[in-house]
Parts: sequence; structure tokens; C-alpha cells
Amino acid sequence: MRGIKRVFLVLVVLLVVLAVLAFVLENQQGVALSFLGWTTGQWPVAVFVTLALIAGMLIGPVLVVLVGRKVRRKQPA
Repeated sequence: MRGIKRVFLVLVVLLVVLAVLAFVLENQQGVALSFLGWTTGQWPVAVFVTLALIAGMLIGPVLVVLVGRKVRRKQPA
């Protein structure tokens, strides 16, 4: 059973890696973003999407912890 789980995990990781590789290879056209007067250079679309993903993965758990603390404080003890 342990070997089947390991093989399944390897296959899932391989599929994710292939999907990311396909995404990066399909999104090589250069774009420049402009936000609140700040403009970036010409970077591939995949770079911006990857940076947004990483930012969300960092900010999301922080917000969950902060909201969780507020909810626990409001509950009567």
C-alpha cells in the first residue's frame, strides 16, 4: 500500500510539473503592466502570473491567521 501511495504521489507531482511547464512555454509573449503610476518592464505573462500566485500563497495564510485571532477573541470564554 505504501508503494502505491508513493507512485501516485510521484505521478501527481509529475503532472503538476508538466502543467506548469506547458503554461510557461505557452505564455512567453512579453507584456508591461501599469498600476498606480508604476510600470514594469517587458516580462513574459508567466512571470506575472507566477508572482501573483506566490503573493497569494503568502498573503492568504496570513489573513487566515489574523481573521482567526479576531474570531477567537469575540467568542465568549
